[in-house]
Amino acid sequence: MHISMKCSVAVHCLIFMNEAGSDDRVTSTLLAESTGCNPASIRALFAALKKAGIIDVQRGNVGAHLIQDPKDVTLLDIQNAVEPDGLATMIGVHQYKGQSCPVARNIHATLAPSYEKIEHATAEAMRSITLADIIDDYHVQLNDKPTQRQ
Repeated sequence: MHISMKCSVAVHCLIFMNEAGSDDRVTSTLLAESTGCNPASIRALFAALKKAGIIDVQRGNVGAHLIQDPKDVTLLDIQNAVEPDGLATMIGVHQYKGQSCPVARNIHATLAPSYEKIEHATAEAMRSITLADIIDDYHVQLNDKPTQRQ
């Protein structure tokens, strides 16, 4: 059971864009270095976030920037942008072969109501967290870190 890493990489990119501001160029190459992902993966995230109306991307070496206020973007918005079926597939049900077994024949239907409750609760929790909240948490982390001596 997990939420795709695409969501955390997308949040990483969005925090980076927020911190860079609108004047700095935030390119897929720059974010690839920051995230440890390859630039093509970052460009795919850019496309999904642009389609969702969260960022704008200029072709070439111009880069991307936020076009929505972070307080108006929820973690669920980001998740849905980069993994539209992510929550629906968050918990998998094992494959089964024994159709003669009554448990095997009914396991999917048996688990569906419980798993749907988990999916809805997760969506509700993600809907209550904004990108601004996460950026605030990032700033708290920056302030809690001891300064490194050189």
